[in-house]
Amino acid sequence: MNYEAIIHALVDSIVEHPESLLIRVINEDERNIVIYVASETDDTARLIGRKGTIANALREVVSVAGKSENKRVHLKFESFDTEKEEE
Repeated sequence: MNYEAIIHALVDSIVEHPESLLIRVINEDERNIVIYVASETDDTARLIGRKGTIANALREVVSVAGKSENKRVHLKFESFDTEKEEE
């Protein structure tokens, strides 16, 4: 199953910069899948939502998709560091 496409379909309308969205399956075994969602700082805040409501809803949707393959799907959200300190 293409979990990256499922997540893109869900989050592209939520974020302001869908072109900078990075969704990758970083670990997959016979029972678990870990998916990494990276975006700009403002978009990460939108994806998580107040008290994590949007993130939990996204996790629930991909969890239902994973159950069709008897797998547990875990989403991890990160933001890009656009400002780098130079010393």
